[in-house]
Amino acid sequence: MFRRRSPDEQSSTTTAVLDKDQPRDPQAPKGRPTPKRSDAQQQRRKAVNTPTDRKAAARAAREARRVDMAKRREALANGDERNLPAAHQGPVRKFTRDYVDSRYRVAEFFLPMAIVILVGSLLPAVQTLALFLWVLVIALIVIDSVITGLALRRQLAQRFPGQNTRRAVTYGLMRTLQMRRMRLPKPQVQRGAKL
Repeated sequence: MFRRRSPDEQSSTTTAVLDKDQPRDPQAPKGRPTPKRSDAQQQRRKAVNTPTDRKAAARAAREARRVDMAKRREALANGDERNLPAAHQGPVRKFTRDYVDSRYRVAEFFLPMAIVILVGSLLPAVQTLALFLWVLVIALIVIDSVITGLALRRQLAQRFPGQNTRRAVTYGLMRTLQMRRMRLPKPQVQRGAKL
């Protein structure tokens, strides 16, 4: 139990400890000499796989990126869940998109209304009315966004209890600001569809 070990027994026990991938006792001997710094650096340099032809490696990486981006663009156009960017993946995001796309929203008509109001504000006779319309449109968008946000939060809590629904309401409200035909991923449900 407390006898001295021979050097062969010491090396066999230390290699057994090293083989188990457990942390080594700092007081125990390593069982091998410390390599020279130049040898250790040389081993590290060999481990790094440097490409023999940098231009070919860069070209291959560019091509792989291009193929990946084409897949993502196609997925955004078709609504393919597997290849969507990470920001659009998951059942919570899909439900949020479908919920927003299934109804008319005031915010999606902001751009056309803004153009009409801007053109109207150029006419001196309609400037006061244009200012009133600006306030009205902004108030309607805020009211519609609050109602949509609360209803969406309630639906998410019912359908996905215990799941992470953080930023899903913000995601849905940002989607309402885009006109329907310009939304990405493309809408997968018709207006008025029951969810």
